[in-house]
Amino acid sequence: MVALLGALWLLDLACTKDEKPAPVSTVAPSERVAPSPVGTTQTVLEKTFALKATEMFPFEIPAHATMPHLNGLFVSYAGEPSGASDDSANVDFLVLNEEQQADFSGNRPSEAMFTVEASHNQAVNFDLPASLNQPVKYYLVFRNPGGKKSSKIVKATFRVDF
Repeated sequence: MVALLGALWLLDLACTKDEKPAPVSTVAPSERVAPSPVGTTQTVLEKTFALKATEMFPFEIPAHATMPHLNGLFVSYAGEPSGASDDSANVDFLVLNEEQQADFSGNRPSEAMFTVEASHNQAVNFDLPASLNQPVKYYLVFRNPGGKKSSKIVKATFRVDF
């Protein structure tokens, strides 16, 4: 009987598999291979819109973008698309990161990454910071300095080259 129990115990030990824990990765996220956006272009904004007070357009830079470059053009008109495009049509333009956008939306003082004040026809060329291993969100902001009393029409085309 003791011999039978001993044999069963040895058989049980032989059939039991050791469950090894899954190996832990020692590779840093920044060292992982991922698709690179280098050599591509992303359209950020291509739109004509009415601007009463403020309009905000979010866009995202993908991970591993080492030299994203924002470029584009906006033209603003007083009142209607065929209206005057002179100083009466001036708008402010800002590029904000997420933290700056939160401050801006909460009416807290903040800086902007890029600012154009009082312009009705402006070309924009701006190098954004590298995104490293995480996507990064930015915002194009158009602000009517005259407020709701003087509506403007803005035609904007922006893209990011990687």
